[in-house]
Amino acid sequence: MTVTKSILLFAVAALFEIGGAWLMWQGIREHRGWLWIGAGVAALGLYGAVATLQPDANFGRILAAYGGVFIAGSLLWAMVADGFRPDRWDVIGALIALVGVGVIMYAPR
Repeated sequence: MTVTKSILLFAVAALFEIGGAWLMWQGIREHRGWLWIGAGVAALGLYGAVATLQPDANFGRILAAYGGVFIAGSLLWAMVADGFRPDRWDVIGALIALVGVGVIMYAPR
């Protein structure tokens, strides 16, 4: 159950961080305004809060592993939100990053 909880928390954290960054991008780069920027700031704050709920107590380990989740999640977000089409190297890189997440977070210690 702990691994399942951890994976779900990583997914929620990715939604808030990637979504928050995307909202900031839309607000600033696409000139959508302060409401978008404010929503991005709020989402990024929620990302920070969700990350603290991970069962593992080591901040460095969680943040390092989250980097791999961020890589794969960013590509998925870009596909859905912006119509981005990753090439095979994007996909291979994301899979390697996710294997790294598994090793960092879930390898027996």
